[in-house]
Amino acid sequence: MSWESAAWLMLGGSTVLIFLGLPVAFCFLVINLVGAMLFLGGEVGLTQVARSSISSIANFSLTPIPLFILMGEVLFHTGLAVKVIDGVERLIKQVPGRLAVVAVVAGTVFSAISGSTIATTAMLGGLMVPMMISRGYHPTMATGPIMAIGAVDMLIPPSALTVLLGSLSGISISKLLIGGIVPGLLLSAAFITYIVVRVKLNPTLAPSSVFTKYEGWDRWRPLFQYVIPLISIFAVVVISMTAGWATPTESAAIGALFTIALALAYRALSFRNLTQALLGTAAISGMILFIIFGAVTFSQILSFSGASDGIVELITSQGLPPLAIVAAMMLVLVFLGIFVDQVSMMMITLPIFMPLIQKFGVDPVWFGVMFLICMQLGLLLPPHGLLLMTMKGVAPPEVTMAHVFRAVVPYVLMSLLMLGLVFSVPEIALWLPRALS
Repeated sequence: MSWESAAWLMLGGSTVLIFLGLPVAFCFLVINLVGAMLFLGGEVGLTQVARSSISSIANFSLTPIPLFILMGEVLFHTGLAVKVIDGVERLIKQVPGRLAVVAVVAGTVFSAISGSTIATTAMLGGLMVPMMISRGYHPTMATGPIMAIGAVDMLIPPSALTVLLGSLSGISISKLLIGGIVPGLLLSAAFITYIVVRVKLNPTLAPSSVFTKYEGWDRWRPLFQYVIPLISIFAVVVISMTAGWATPTESAAIGALFTIALALAYRALSFRNLTQALLGTAAISGMILFIIFGAVTFSQILSFSGASDGIVELITSQGLPPLAIVAAMMLVLVFLGIFVDQVSMMMITLPIFMPLIQKFGVDPVWFGVMFLICMQLGLLLPPHGLLLMTMKGVAPPEVTMAHVFRAVVPYVLMSLLMLGLVFSVPEIALWLPRALS
């Protein structure tokens, strides 16, 4: 079989199965079984698939994924994350769209202590959207900032999907985690600026309302009691990695232990909520590892069939400059984000993209950060963006799907601008990893 036919079978077949609604892990399991029979020698190939799949999930570098997820699960199930909202709200004075600004700032803090975009969006949406709607906020102003900052969770460590991207692509996990910090913080600042300016121009979107004004120590107490100790988890994880004191896996273990220790210190950890956190961690981690189970074997079969080398050779023979090829990759990722989930984006594209990145000598961390921004965009793109569905599920009944779709448009545009900015000025993504390396 020619490499063109192999490429159509492997890449086309997996894409069709995903569009038909088959769960991602099963899509690649089916394609792997077909590929093993055709390209790896039948029964011998099936044995090789089993061995490769087992070795792929026995990889020590994947250990941070459940640990990062556990950090977020403990914070949400113990209720400590709610304390952050109170601490942030007391600090922010009356500004246009104050509650929306509070949501963005609180979401940024959650991004530094939680590895789950869905959990961040669901919690902020469930708590703050009803409050904003009751105070006269337009549904688009109530929901948009929360979905946008929930997606930024992917860029700011700890992030389980960042670890997964680094593991599947071979990019340094620690540099990739740190590389997303500056773009993530810039996006948060851009969201706050947009909210303030937009409400200033149209005050009916977010009517000003009376809020409890705290003075003296009452205003600052939650900051020192909850916000700073919880943010210190982020500092512990990042500093231990960048100082060379610990590997990403060890840093994740330190962060998880520190999170549980804080929950115990606040007397917020009970056997029941610890069990809920562990069950949630097991469910999400199991899903991700099952997907990896198929992804690694898929890449191996694609390479063995000659499809990977054939596609790479076809693209490189066109004589296009490396930047044009990287730009085309980003366009493909943004397009895929409209239809498929983030893990599917990785598994469909990485077997082709990474050999090209290596062949052209493109900085893998720069490419990885842009890949993360594209995946973050995919969470927000109608009609299938995962955070759009999450928001509709937790928002009050008066918030329609049309409101949710309209709410996310300006934040998608800002994320696209950030992608273009990182593409044009790579130092935005590379400066911090180099400075801390």
